[in-house]
Amino acid sequence: MALEAVIWDFGGVLTSSPFEAFNRYEAEQGLPHNLIRKVNSTDPDANAWALFERAEITTAQFDAKFLEESTALGHPVPGAEVLKLLSGDIRPRVVAALKLCKARFKVGCITNNVQTGHGAGMSGTSEKAAAVEGIMEQFDAVIESSKAGVRKPDPRIYQMMCELLGVEPANCVYLDDLGINCKPASVLGMQAIKVVGEDQLLADLAAATGLTFA
Repeated sequence: MALEAVIWDFGGVLTSSPFEAFNRYEAEQGLPHNLIRKVNSTDPDANAWALFERAEITTAQFDAKFLEESTALGHPVPGAEVLKLLSGDIRPRVVAALKLCKARFKVGCITNNVQTGHGAGMSGTSEKAAAVEGIMEQFDAVIESSKAGVRKPDPRIYQMMCELLGVEPANCVYLDDLGINCKPASVLGMQAIKVVGEDQLLADLAAATGLTFA
């Protein structure tokens, strides 16, 4: 592979995973572990989460529909409560790795997000929004599901990014914290890295790019 581009997910890669916040909330509320992920994975192309990430429903509609879906699983959770949990903590070492990649390759970001909070990272505060904006400025191209009307794992969104960057999938590395999102990238020919932790991310990315990260 003649590597030309490194394509990044945002939440769970450049920031800590919102799944950690979901699990804390579930523990605090006495809910089953991974309940929120179960709601999100039930009918994954047409549920509240999918519709919201494609900007097909409003925040109020998401709140009501998520409540309906979680209630159907036996544990009512308002969608508004979930939205409060989306903002992760920025990972400075990974941001530094992004900047090193940018100096050598084209860099893009594909993020499934919703039209709430501040910016692509769904930041909960204006201070964090400013930090996220600084990260997003590093990318040569950004695709946000809530603006594009298409979301991962739809193969079209990866093809759209390749067109924006002017590269072939086979010449790209792709990072995401969800295996379901890595699979279509891999099928298209990208070298997909499933992110399970910060150290693992940096080690796998170093191996894929030949760069050295702190």
